[in-house]
Amino acid sequence: MKVVVLGAGIIGISTAWYLLEQGHEVTVVDRQPDAALETSFANGAQISVSFCEPWANAGAPFKVAKWLLRDDSPLLFRPSLDPKQWIWGLSFLTQCSNAAFERNVEQLVQLGRYSHESLKTLVSQTGIEYERLERGILHFFSSQADFEAGAAGAEIMRRHGVDRRVLGRDEVLKIEPALAAFGRNIHGGTFTPSDESGDAKVFTQKLAQLCQQRGATFLYEHDILQLSRSGQQIDAVQIADVRSGKKRELRADAFVAAMGSFTPALVKPLGEFLNIYPAKGYSATLKLKKPEQASVVSLLDDTRKIAISRLGDSIRIAGTAELCGFDSDLSRPTSRTRCEALVKRYEELFPGVADLSETNYWTGLRPSTPTNIPYIGRSKKAANLWLNAGHGTLGWTHGAGSGHALAELMAGRRPPMEFNFYGSGF
Repeated sequence: MKVVVLGAGIIGISTAWYLLEQGHEVTVVDRQPDAALETSFANGAQISVSFCEPWANAGAPFKVAKWLLRDDSPLLFRPSLDPKQWIWGLSFLTQCSNAAFERNVEQLVQLGRYSHESLKTLVSQTGIEYERLERGILHFFSSQADFEAGAAGAEIMRRHGVDRRVLGRDEVLKIEPALAAFGRNIHGGTFTPSDESGDAKVFTQKLAQLCQQRGATFLYEHDILQLSRSGQQIDAVQIADVRSGKKRELRADAFVAAMGSFTPALVKPLGEFLNIYPAKGYSATLKLKKPEQASVVSLLDDTRKIAISRLGDSIRIAGTAELCGFDSDLSRPTSRTRCEALVKRYEELFPGVADLSETNYWTGLRPSTPTNIPYIGRSKKAANLWLNAGHGTLGWTHGAGSGHALAELMAGRRPPMEFNFYGSGF
Protein backbone atom coordinates (compact mmCIF):
# COMPACT_ATOMS: atom_id res chain seq x y z
CA MET A 1 0.00 0.00 0.00
CA LYS A 2 0.84 3.65 -0.20
CA VAL A 3 0.60 4.94 3.39
CA VAL A 4 0.80 8.49 4.75
CA VAL A 5 1.88 8.75 8.41
CA LEU A 6 0.87 12.03 10.04
CA GLY A 7 3.31 12.89 12.83
CA ALA A 8 7.05 12.31 13.25
CA GLY A 9 7.39 11.66 16.97
CA ILE A 10 8.39 8.31 18.45
CA ILE A 11 4.94 6.87 17.62
CA GLY A 12 4.81 8.05 14.02
CA ILE A 13 8.40 7.09 13.19
CA SER A 14 8.05 3.66 14.79
CA THR A 15 4.88 3.09 12.77
CA ALA A 16 6.67 4.18 9.58
CA TRP A 17 9.53 1.76 10.28
CA TYR A 18 7.30 -1.28 10.67
CA LEU A 19 5.24 -0.33 7.62
CA LEU A 20 8.46 -0.19 5.59
CA GLU A 21 9.38 -3.60 6.99
CA GLN A 22 6.19 -4.91 5.40
CA GLY A 23 7.06 -3.42 2.04
CA HIS A 24 4.70 -0.44 1.97
CA GLU A 25 5.44 2.92 0.36
CA VAL A 26 5.54 5.42 3.23
CA THR A 27 5.34 9.21 3.42
CA VAL A 28 5.73 10.96 6.80
CA VAL A 29 4.42 14.50 7.37
CA ASP A 30 5.30 16.79 10.28
CA ARG A 31 5.25 20.53 10.90
CA GLN A 32 8.71 20.52 12.49
CA PRO A 33 12.04 20.54 10.55
CA ASP A 34 13.05 17.13 11.93
CA ALA A 35 11.65 14.15 13.79
CA ALA A 36 11.04 14.13 17.56
CA LEU A 37 11.06 17.89 18.11
CA GLU A 38 7.90 18.09 20.21
CA THR A 39 6.73 15.62 22.89
CA SER A 40 9.52 13.12 22.12
CA PHE A 41 12.25 15.77 22.42
CA ALA A 42 13.29 15.80 26.09
CA ASN A 43 11.13 13.40 28.07
CA GLY A 44 12.09 11.45 31.19
CA ALA A 45 14.12 8.96 29.11
CA GLN A 46 12.70 5.91 30.89
CA ILE A 47 11.55 2.66 29.30
CA SER A 48 9.25 1.96 32.21
CA VAL A 49 7.44 -1.26 31.37
CA SER A 50 7.18 -2.18 35.04
CA PHE A 51 6.47 1.36 36.29
CA CYS A 52 3.39 1.97 34.19
CA GLU A 53 0.65 2.65 36.72
CA PRO A 54 -2.14 4.89 35.40
CA TRP A 55 -2.59 8.26 37.07
CA ALA A 56 -6.17 7.40 37.95
CA ASN A 57 -6.38 5.48 41.22
CA ALA A 58 -8.49 5.56 44.36
CA GLY A 59 -6.29 8.19 46.03
CA ALA A 60 -5.82 10.48 43.01
CA PRO A 61 -8.78 12.87 43.58
CA PHE A 62 -7.58 13.69 47.11
CA LYS A 63 -4.02 14.33 45.91
CA VAL A 64 -5.16 16.56 43.05
CA ALA A 65 -7.33 18.57 45.45
CA LYS A 66 -4.38 18.96 47.84
CA TRP A 67 -2.10 20.13 45.03
CA LEU A 68 -4.64 22.49 43.43
CA LEU A 69 -3.09 25.77 44.61
CA ARG A 70 0.60 24.79 44.46
CA ASP A 71 2.48 25.96 41.38
CA ASP A 72 5.17 23.31 41.97
CA SER A 73 2.78 20.40 42.58
CA PRO A 74 3.33 17.11 40.71
CA LEU A 75 -0.09 17.32 39.04
CA LEU A 76 -1.57 20.76 38.57
CA PHE A 77 -5.18 21.09 37.41
CA ARG A 78 -6.13 24.60 36.36
CA PRO A 79 -9.90 24.65 35.75
CA SER A 80 -10.92 26.51 32.62
CA LEU A 81 -14.00 26.97 30.46
CA ASP A 82 -12.70 24.38 27.99
CA PRO A 83 -15.39 21.66 27.77
CA LYS A 84 -12.77 19.15 26.62
CA GLN A 85 -10.95 19.61 29.92
CA TRP A 86 -14.09 18.92 31.91
CA ILE A 87 -15.08 15.89 29.82
CA TRP A 88 -11.58 14.51 30.32
CA GLY A 89 -11.60 15.29 34.04
CA LEU A 90 -14.97 13.66 34.68
CA SER A 91 -13.92 10.59 32.73
CA PHE A 92 -10.71 10.49 34.76
CA LEU A 93 -12.76 10.39 37.97
CA THR A 94 -14.66 7.35 36.71
CA GLN A 95 -11.31 5.53 36.53
CA CYS A 96 -10.37 6.33 40.14
CA SER A 97 -11.36 2.99 41.62
CA ASN A 98 -9.39 -0.11 42.52
CA ALA A 99 -11.20 -2.20 39.89
CA ALA A 100 -10.52 0.30 37.08
CA PHE A 101 -6.91 0.69 38.21
CA GLU A 102 -6.26 -3.07 38.01
CA ARG A 103 -7.99 -3.30 34.64
CA ASN A 104 -5.93 -0.47 33.20
CA VAL A 105 -2.67 -1.79 34.67
CA GLU A 106 -3.19 -5.10 32.91
CA GLN A 107 -3.57 -3.34 29.56
CA LEU A 108 -0.50 -1.18 30.07
CA VAL A 109 1.67 -4.12 31.15
CA GLN A 110 0.60 -6.12 28.11
CA LEU A 111 1.46 -3.30 25.72
CA GLY A 112 4.67 -2.53 27.60
CA ARG A 113 6.02 -6.06 27.36
CA TYR A 114 5.22 -6.31 23.66
CA SER A 115 6.82 -2.93 23.07
CA HIS A 116 9.98 -3.74 25.01
CA GLU A 117 10.51 -6.91 23.00
CA SER A 118 9.89 -4.95 19.79
CA LEU A 119 12.42 -2.31 20.85
CA LYS A 120 15.09 -4.83 21.77
CA THR A 121 14.69 -6.62 18.43
CA LEU A 122 14.74 -3.34 16.51
CA VAL A 123 17.92 -2.15 18.27
CA SER A 124 19.57 -5.51 17.66
CA GLN A 125 18.72 -5.29 13.96
CA THR A 126 19.74 -1.68 13.43
CA GLY A 127 22.52 -1.05 15.96
CA ILE A 128 21.03 2.34 16.88
CA GLU A 129 22.87 3.95 19.82
CA TYR A 130 20.98 6.40 22.04
CA GLU A 131 22.69 6.56 25.47
CA ARG A 132 20.96 3.32 26.41
CA LEU A 133 21.43 2.06 29.97
CA GLU A 134 19.99 -1.33 30.93
CA ARG A 135 20.25 -0.78 34.69
CA GLY A 136 16.60 -0.96 35.71
CA ILE A 137 14.49 1.74 37.40
CA LEU A 138 14.76 2.48 41.12
CA HIS A 139 11.84 4.16 42.91
CA PHE A 140 12.74 5.65 46.30
CA PHE A 141 10.53 7.00 49.09
CA SER A 142 11.18 9.82 51.55
CA SER A 143 8.57 8.87 54.16
CA GLN A 144 7.51 5.64 55.82
CA ALA A 145 3.88 6.12 54.76
CA ASP A 146 4.87 6.57 51.12
CA PHE A 147 7.15 3.54 51.32
CA GLU A 148 4.36 1.37 52.67
CA ALA A 149 2.05 2.58 49.90
CA GLY A 150 4.78 1.83 47.37
CA ALA A 151 5.24 -1.67 48.73
CA ALA A 152 1.49 -2.27 48.39
CA GLY A 153 1.66 -1.00 44.81
CA ALA A 154 4.53 -3.39 44.12
CA GLU A 155 2.35 -6.26 45.26
CA ILE A 156 -0.35 -5.25 42.78
CA MET A 157 2.20 -5.16 39.97
CA ARG A 158 3.57 -8.57 40.94
CA ARG A 159 0.06 -9.98 40.54
CA HIS A 160 0.37 -8.94 36.90
CA GLY A 161 3.69 -10.71 36.50
CA VAL A 162 5.92 -7.67 37.01
CA ASP A 163 9.21 -8.23 38.81
CA ARG A 164 9.09 -5.25 41.17
CA ARG A 165 11.22 -5.79 44.23
CA VAL A 166 10.70 -4.05 47.59
CA LEU A 167 13.95 -2.77 49.10
CA GLY A 168 15.10 -1.36 52.41
CA ARG A 169 17.25 1.78 52.59
CA ASP A 170 20.57 -0.09 52.53
CA GLU A 171 19.50 -2.07 49.47
CA VAL A 172 18.47 1.16 47.69
CA LEU A 173 21.90 2.66 48.35
CA LYS A 174 23.63 -0.50 47.21
CA ILE A 175 21.86 -0.34 43.84
CA GLU A 176 22.55 3.40 43.47
CA PRO A 177 25.41 4.55 45.73
CA ALA A 178 25.16 8.09 44.36
CA LEU A 179 22.11 8.59 46.62
CA ALA A 180 24.32 8.33 49.72
CA ALA A 181 24.22 12.08 50.48
CA PHE A 182 20.42 11.87 50.66
CA GLY A 183 20.44 8.43 52.24
CA ARG A 184 19.25 9.39 55.71
CA ASN A 185 15.99 10.67 54.14
CA ILE A 186 15.26 7.42 52.28
CA HIS A 187 12.85 4.98 53.93
CA GLY A 188 13.02 2.33 51.22
CA GLY A 189 12.30 1.75 47.58
CA THR A 190 11.17 -0.57 44.83
CA PHE A 191 13.26 -1.76 41.91
CA THR A 192 12.48 -3.24 38.50
CA PRO A 193 15.69 -4.66 37.01
CA SER A 194 14.24 -5.26 33.54
CA ASP A 195 13.48 -1.57 32.86
CA GLU A 196 15.96 0.75 31.15
CA SER A 197 16.58 4.29 29.92
CA GLY A 198 17.84 6.16 26.88
CA ASP A 199 17.43 9.30 24.78
CA ALA A 200 14.11 9.14 22.92
CA LYS A 201 14.94 12.06 20.62
CA VAL A 202 18.24 10.54 19.49
CA PHE A 203 16.60 7.14 18.93
CA THR A 204 13.68 8.59 16.98
CA GLN A 205 15.83 10.77 14.76
CA LYS A 206 18.20 7.93 13.95
CA LEU A 207 15.28 5.62 13.18
CA ALA A 208 13.82 8.32 10.91
CA GLN A 209 17.13 8.47 9.03
CA LEU A 210 17.02 4.70 8.56
CA CYS A 211 13.43 5.00 7.29
CA GLN A 212 14.60 7.57 4.75
CA GLN A 213 17.43 5.27 3.65
CA ARG A 214 14.83 2.55 3.07
CA GLY A 215 12.85 4.79 0.76
CA ALA A 216 10.43 6.69 3.00
CA THR A 217 9.55 10.24 1.93
CA PHE A 218 9.64 12.90 4.65
CA LEU A 219 7.68 16.11 4.27
CA TYR A 220 8.99 18.17 7.19
CA GLU A 221 7.83 21.74 7.80
CA HIS A 222 4.35 20.98 6.53
CA ASP A 223 1.21 21.71 8.53
CA ILE A 224 -1.45 19.01 8.49
CA LEU A 225 -4.72 20.80 7.77
CA GLN A 226 -7.55 18.33 7.23
CA LEU A 227 -8.60 14.93 5.98
CA SER A 228 -10.85 14.59 2.93
CA ARG A 229 -13.40 11.80 3.12
CA SER A 230 -15.29 10.13 0.31
CA GLY A 231 -17.93 7.75 1.65
CA GLN A 232 -16.28 5.49 4.23
CA GLN A 233 -12.75 6.19 3.01
CA ILE A 234 -10.19 8.95 3.39
CA ASP A 235 -9.01 9.84 -0.08
CA ALA A 236 -6.52 12.61 0.76
CA VAL A 237 -4.96 14.77 3.43
CA GLN A 238 -4.49 18.47 2.87
CA ILE A 239 -1.14 19.87 3.97
CA ALA A 240 0.56 23.27 3.69
CA ASP A 241 4.19 24.29 3.45
CA VAL A 242 5.04 26.12 6.70
CA ARG A 243 7.22 28.68 4.94
CA SER A 244 5.30 29.45 1.78
CA GLY A 245 1.78 28.56 2.89
CA LYS A 246 1.29 26.65 -0.35
CA LYS A 247 -1.33 23.93 0.04
CA ARG A 248 -1.40 20.52 -1.58
CA GLU A 249 -3.17 17.18 -1.23
CA LEU A 250 -1.56 13.83 -0.56
CA ARG A 251 -3.47 10.78 -1.76
CA ALA A 252 -2.82 7.28 -0.43
CA ASP A 253 -4.37 3.89 0.24
CA ALA A 254 -4.18 4.35 4.00
CA PHE A 255 -3.51 7.10 6.52
CA VAL A 256 -2.13 6.93 10.07
CA ALA A 257 -2.91 9.72 12.56
CA ALA A 258 -0.04 9.84 15.08
CA MET A 259 -0.08 13.50 16.05
CA GLY A 260 -0.20 13.16 19.82
CA SER A 261 -2.42 15.76 21.50
CA PHE A 262 -3.39 17.22 18.13
CA THR A 263 -4.93 13.98 16.83
CA PRO A 264 -8.47 14.56 18.22
CA ALA A 265 -8.86 17.86 16.35
CA LEU A 266 -7.82 16.21 13.08
CA VAL A 267 -10.41 13.43 13.30
CA LYS A 268 -13.24 15.38 14.97
CA PRO A 269 -14.72 16.61 11.61
CA LEU A 270 -15.18 12.94 10.71
CA GLY A 271 -17.33 12.45 13.81
CA GLU A 272 -14.57 10.58 15.66
CA PHE A 273 -14.22 11.41 19.37
CA LEU A 274 -10.90 10.68 21.05
CA ASN A 275 -10.70 11.58 24.73
CA ILE A 276 -7.12 12.86 24.65
CA TYR A 277 -6.12 15.97 26.57
CA PRO A 278 -2.64 17.55 26.68
CA ALA A 279 -0.74 17.31 29.96
CA LYS A 280 2.05 19.87 29.97
CA GLY A 281 5.19 18.15 31.21
CA TYR A 282 8.54 19.66 32.04
CA SER A 283 12.18 18.66 32.06
CA ALA A 284 15.63 20.07 32.74
CA THR A 285 18.79 18.67 31.18
CA LEU A 286 22.00 19.52 33.04
CA LYS A 287 25.64 18.97 32.26
CA LEU A 288 27.46 17.08 35.00
CA LYS A 289 30.33 18.73 36.86
CA LYS A 290 31.13 15.50 38.68
CA PRO A 291 29.99 12.60 36.46
CA GLU A 292 31.62 10.07 38.76
CA GLN A 293 29.26 11.13 41.58
CA ALA A 294 26.08 11.16 39.49
CA SER A 295 23.50 8.42 39.41
CA VAL A 296 23.59 5.78 36.68
CA VAL A 297 20.45 3.82 37.53
CA SER A 298 17.31 5.60 36.30
CA LEU A 299 15.40 6.94 39.30
CA LEU A 300 11.87 7.83 40.36
CA ASP A 301 11.58 10.28 43.24
CA ASP A 302 8.22 9.56 44.83
CA THR A 303 8.01 12.81 46.78
CA ARG A 304 8.26 15.04 43.73
CA LYS A 305 6.97 12.49 41.18
CA ILE A 306 9.97 13.09 38.93
CA ALA A 307 12.22 10.86 36.85
CA ILE A 308 16.00 11.23 36.82
CA SER A 309 17.97 9.57 34.03
CA ARG A 310 21.62 9.59 33.06
CA LEU A 311 22.34 10.48 29.43
CA GLY A 312 26.11 10.28 28.98
CA ASP A 313 27.67 13.30 30.68
CA SER A 314 24.27 14.91 31.21
CA ILE A 315 21.38 14.26 33.54
CA ARG A 316 17.70 14.56 32.65
CA ILE A 317 15.20 15.53 35.37
CA ALA A 318 11.61 15.31 34.16
CA GLY A 319 8.13 15.19 35.54
CA THR A 320 5.08 17.05 36.76
CA ALA A 321 1.96 17.54 34.68
CA GLU A 322 -0.16 20.62 34.19
CA LEU A 323 -3.63 20.36 32.68
CA CYS A 324 -3.84 23.79 31.06
CA GLY A 325 -4.76 23.15 27.45
CA PHE A 326 -2.31 23.62 24.60
CA ASP A 327 -0.09 26.14 26.37
CA SER A 328 3.55 25.24 25.73
CA ASP A 329 5.03 28.53 26.93
CA LEU A 330 8.04 28.27 29.24
CA SER A 331 8.14 31.95 30.16
CA ARG A 332 5.03 32.06 32.38
CA PRO A 333 5.64 32.38 36.15
CA THR A 334 4.05 28.98 36.83
CA SER A 335 6.21 27.36 34.17
CA ARG A 336 9.39 28.91 35.58
CA THR A 337 8.45 27.77 39.07
CA ARG A 338 7.91 24.20 37.90
CA CYS A 339 11.18 24.13 35.96
CA GLU A 340 13.18 25.57 38.81
CA ALA A 341 11.61 23.06 41.22
CA LEU A 342 13.11 20.22 39.16
CA VAL A 343 16.62 21.64 39.44
CA LYS A 344 16.19 22.50 43.11
CA ARG A 345 15.17 18.94 43.88
CA TYR A 346 18.10 17.50 41.96
CA GLU A 347 20.48 19.69 43.98
CA GLU A 348 18.89 18.44 47.20
CA LEU A 349 19.46 14.85 46.11
CA PHE A 350 22.90 15.29 44.54
CA PRO A 351 24.48 18.50 45.89
CA GLY A 352 27.20 19.98 43.70
CA VAL A 353 27.08 17.22 41.07
CA ALA A 354 25.44 19.13 38.19
CA ASP A 355 26.34 22.40 36.51
CA LEU A 356 23.43 24.69 37.36
CA SER A 357 24.67 27.60 35.26
CA GLU A 358 23.19 26.13 32.08
CA THR A 359 19.74 24.70 32.65
CA ASN A 360 18.16 23.45 29.45
CA TYR A 361 14.47 23.62 30.27
CA TRP A 362 11.84 22.04 28.06
CA THR A 363 8.12 21.49 28.03
CA GLY A 364 5.99 19.14 25.97
CA LEU A 365 2.31 18.28 25.65
CA ARG A 366 1.79 14.66 26.67
CA PRO A 367 -1.28 13.27 24.90
CA SER A 368 -3.11 11.80 27.88
CA THR A 369 -6.22 9.65 28.13
CA PRO A 370 -8.18 9.23 31.40
CA THR A 371 -7.09 5.57 31.54
CA ASN A 372 -3.52 6.16 30.30
CA ILE A 373 -4.32 3.59 27.59
CA PRO A 374 -3.66 4.83 24.04
CA TYR A 375 -5.88 4.55 20.99
CA ILE A 376 -4.31 1.98 18.67
CA GLY A 377 -6.41 0.66 15.80
CA ARG A 378 -8.77 1.49 12.96
CA SER A 379 -10.94 4.58 12.91
CA LYS A 380 -14.63 3.98 13.48
CA LYS A 381 -15.47 6.56 10.81
CA ALA A 382 -13.15 5.70 7.92
CA ALA A 383 -11.96 2.21 7.00
CA ASN A 384 -8.53 3.30 5.74
CA LEU A 385 -7.73 5.69 8.61
CA TRP A 386 -5.67 4.26 11.46
CA LEU A 387 -5.03 5.79 14.88
CA ASN A 388 -1.94 5.65 17.07
CA ALA A 389 -2.22 8.34 19.73
CA GLY A 390 -2.88 9.06 23.41
CA HIS A 391 0.25 7.55 24.98
CA GLY A 392 0.60 10.16 27.73
CA THR A 393 3.83 9.77 29.71
CA LEU A 394 4.51 6.34 28.19
CA GLY A 395 5.15 7.24 24.56
CA TRP A 396 8.82 6.27 24.78
CA THR A 397 7.99 3.08 26.67
CA HIS A 398 5.23 2.04 24.25
CA GLY A 399 6.59 3.59 21.04
CA ALA A 400 8.16 0.61 19.29
CA GLY A 401 5.35 -1.73 20.25
CA SER A 402 2.61 0.69 19.23
CA GLY A 403 4.17 1.13 15.79
CA HIS A 404 4.72 -2.61 15.44
CA ALA A 405 1.18 -3.43 16.58
CA LEU A 406 -0.49 -0.95 14.24
CA ALA A 407 1.48 -2.20 11.24
CA GLU A 408 0.35 -5.73 12.10
CA LEU A 409 -3.28 -4.65 12.41
CA MET A 410 -3.07 -2.91 9.04
CA ALA A 411 -1.85 -6.20 7.57
CA GLY A 412 -4.89 -7.99 9.03
CA ARG A 413 -2.98 -9.70 11.83
CA ARG A 414 -3.70 -9.36 15.55
CA PRO A 415 -0.53 -8.83 17.63
CA PRO A 416 0.13 -11.56 20.25
CA MET A 417 -1.04 -9.71 23.36
CA GLU A 418 -4.22 -9.22 25.34
CA PHE A 419 -4.92 -5.58 24.51
CA ASN A 420 -8.15 -3.79 23.65
CA PHE A 421 -7.34 -2.33 20.27
CA TYR A 422 -9.49 0.54 19.09
CA GLY A 423 -12.11 0.11 16.39
CA SER A 424 -13.77 -2.97 15.00
CA GLY A 425 -12.42 -6.27 13.82
CA PHE A 426 -9.77 -6.84 16.50
